[in-house]
Amino acid sequence: MQRLSLLSRALGVYTVGFTKSQLSSGVRTACVQQQVRGQSSVRVIPAYKRPSPSPAKESSNSVQTSQAAEEEPDFSPPSSQPATPAFGGELGGRSGNGEQQDLSGSLFNPDEGYLQGSHWSTSFQGMATQPFDPRISEMLMAPVTESDIEIKPDGLLYLPEIKYRRILNRAFGPGGWGLVPRGAHSVSGRTLSREYALVCLGRFISQARGEQDFFDESGLATATEGCKSNALVRCCKDLGVASELWDPAFITQFKAKRCVEEWVTHAVKGSKKRMWRLKERQWDYPWTKK
Repeated sequence: MQRLSLLSRALGVYTVGFTKSQLSSGVRTACVQQQVRGQSSVRVIPAYKRPSPSPAKESSNSVQTSQAAEEEPDFSPPSSQPATPAFGGELGGRSGNGEQQDLSGSLFNPDEGYLQGSHWSTSFQGMATQPFDPRISEMLMAPVTESDIEIKPDGLLYLPEIKYRRILNRAFGPGGWGLVPRGAHSVSGRTLSREYALVCLGRFISQARGEQDFFDESGLATATEGCKSNALVRCCKDLGVASELWDPAFITQFKAKRCVEEWVTHAVKGSKKRMWRLKERQWDYPWTKK
């Protein structure tokens, strides 16, 4: 201790609170240097008297520790859960705005993409405002060509759907008319139906429900087209297209003149049935006349 005092006096350093027992026990100390009267002095402070670190330093240390932990590579096994899709909505789930939507049955979805924002799904704009030009009216109401008329085996007269389209194209021009869905498809048993509106030259003309039978789910796509064709034929009644086919007097006269009803036999089952055909046509397989 005397040697330490002599050495400190020779160097101009004063020791404060420094005992021999603390030196021998190896207590950690901190030295604070300060200038006193132009001379450097060292004050030895015991560890138990040192102030605790400030919270700011602790928080900075914790931030550094967390950053270091984030930078460490992750060697954990991959999760078994499926990854989140990169697009906004889920198929058959929720859309980007959180609304529930079912895309799995889009065939029966009333909010179809090409109808969103269109007023024709509900509008009656231009209905009964004024008649069409005489030229258009003459084309629409022209007498039906008898050679174009067909008859079903049960005796129902009809005009092929393509004939209606040709008449509308001649009257309004391609692109001058169209069918607009007015609701979703509906299924009743094995019958698929849907309402359509006929729009010509930007005017609402007529609305009708088309229907078509189907046997299994594989025929739904064809049935949807059948609904559209059937609705077109019904809508054309308001334009006077082939209106004779709805006249009982014309139907009776046409059948007597150009049709015949006969007993035919099924080639495989052997069953007999009374059916209609045009006089210039012959029976197709499997039906034959014996």
